[in-house]
Amino acid sequence: MTRIMLACNAGMSTSMLVTKMQSSAQTSYADQELEIFAVPTALADQEVNSKKIDIILLGPQVKFLLSDFKEKYEPKGIKVDVINMQDYGMMRGDKVLATALELLS
Repeated sequence: MTRIMLACNAGMSTSMLVTKMQSSAQTSYADQELEIFAVPTALADQEVNSKKIDIILLGPQVKFLLSDFKEKYEPKGIKVDVINMQDYGMMRGDKVLATALELLS
Protein backbone atom coordinates (compact mmCIF):
# COMPACT_ATOMS: atom_id res chain seq x y z
CA MET A 1 0.00 0.00 0.00
CA THR A 2 1.34 3.40 -1.02
CA ARG A 3 -0.17 6.37 0.81
CA ILE A 4 -0.04 9.79 -0.79
CA MET A 5 -1.10 12.74 1.33
CA LEU A 6 -1.82 16.12 -0.23
CA ALA A 7 -1.61 19.09 2.10
CA CYS A 8 -2.82 22.64 1.62
CA ASN A 9 -4.25 25.44 3.74
CA ALA A 10 -7.69 23.94 4.30
CA GLY A 11 -7.55 20.68 2.35
CA MET A 12 -10.46 21.81 0.17
CA SER A 13 -8.91 22.54 -3.22
CA THR A 14 -6.63 19.53 -2.97
CA SER A 15 -9.68 17.34 -2.32
CA MET A 16 -10.80 17.97 -5.90
CA LEU A 17 -7.36 16.97 -7.14
CA VAL A 18 -7.47 13.83 -4.99
CA THR A 19 -10.64 12.75 -6.84
CA LYS A 20 -8.86 13.16 -10.18
CA MET A 21 -5.82 11.27 -8.88
CA GLN A 22 -7.99 8.41 -7.60
CA SER A 23 -9.68 8.16 -10.99
CA SER A 24 -6.29 7.97 -12.68
CA ALA A 25 -5.13 5.38 -10.16
CA GLN A 26 -8.06 3.12 -11.01
CA THR A 27 -7.34 3.20 -14.73
CA SER A 28 -3.57 3.56 -15.02
CA TYR A 29 -2.31 2.01 -11.78
CA ALA A 30 -4.95 -0.65 -11.08
CA ASP A 31 -2.18 -3.12 -10.19
CA GLN A 32 -0.99 -0.94 -7.29
CA GLU A 33 -2.65 -0.36 -3.95
CA LEU A 34 -2.85 3.40 -3.54
CA GLU A 35 -4.48 5.52 -0.87
CA ILE A 36 -4.68 9.20 -1.77
CA PHE A 37 -6.16 11.80 0.55
CA ALA A 38 -5.97 15.50 1.41
CA VAL A 39 -5.60 17.29 4.72
CA PRO A 40 -4.98 20.83 5.93
CA THR A 41 -1.29 21.39 6.69
CA ALA A 42 -2.21 21.87 10.35
CA LEU A 43 -3.23 18.20 10.52
CA ALA A 44 -0.14 16.77 8.80
CA ASP A 45 1.53 15.72 12.07
CA GLN A 46 -1.60 13.93 13.24
CA GLU A 47 -1.84 11.98 9.97
CA VAL A 48 1.86 11.06 9.92
CA ASN A 49 1.60 9.84 13.51
CA SER A 50 -1.53 7.78 12.87
CA LYS A 51 -0.59 5.98 9.62
CA LYS A 52 2.36 5.20 7.39
CA ILE A 53 2.59 7.95 4.77
CA ASP A 54 4.93 7.44 1.81
CA ILE A 55 4.58 10.77 0.02
CA ILE A 56 3.47 14.26 1.03
CA LEU A 57 2.61 16.66 -1.76
CA LEU A 58 2.13 20.30 -0.84
CA GLY A 59 -0.28 22.53 -2.70
CA PRO A 60 1.47 25.36 -4.58
CA GLN A 61 -0.10 27.92 -2.23
CA VAL A 62 1.88 26.46 0.71
CA LYS A 63 5.17 25.81 -1.10
CA PHE A 64 6.85 28.09 1.43
CA LEU A 65 6.49 25.15 3.87
CA LEU A 66 8.58 22.81 1.70
CA SER A 67 11.84 23.09 3.63
CA ASP A 68 10.03 22.70 6.98
CA PHE A 69 8.18 19.61 5.77
CA LYS A 70 11.33 18.09 4.25
CA GLU A 71 13.24 18.65 7.48
CA LYS A 72 10.46 17.19 9.57
CA TYR A 73 9.29 14.22 7.47
CA GLU A 74 12.07 13.08 5.15
CA PRO A 75 14.12 11.65 8.07
CA LYS A 76 11.05 9.44 8.69
CA GLY A 77 11.34 8.08 5.14
CA ILE A 78 8.55 10.22 3.68
CA LYS A 79 9.14 11.86 0.31
CA VAL A 80 8.04 15.51 0.22
CA ASP A 81 7.50 17.74 -2.80
CA VAL A 82 5.33 20.58 -4.12
CA ILE A 83 2.64 19.94 -6.72
CA ASN A 84 3.44 21.54 -10.07
CA MET A 85 1.42 24.76 -10.29
CA GLN A 86 0.12 24.14 -13.83
CA ASP A 87 -0.90 20.57 -13.04
CA TYR A 88 -2.61 21.78 -9.88
CA GLY A 89 -4.45 24.61 -11.63
CA MET A 90 -5.60 22.36 -14.48
CA MET A 91 -6.49 19.54 -12.03
CA ARG A 92 -4.31 17.08 -13.93
CA GLY A 93 -4.61 14.21 -11.47
CA ASP A 94 -2.87 11.81 -13.83
CA LYS A 95 0.26 13.96 -14.03
CA VAL A 96 0.34 14.69 -10.30
CA LEU A 97 -0.01 10.98 -9.53
CA ALA A 98 2.72 10.02 -12.01
CA THR A 99 5.05 12.63 -10.49
CA ALA A 100 4.29 11.37 -6.98
CA LEU A 101 5.05 7.77 -7.88
CA GLU A 102 8.30 8.83 -9.57
CA LEU A 103 9.45 10.15 -6.19
CA LEU A 104 9.43 6.58 -4.87
CA SER A 105 11.66 5.19 -7.63
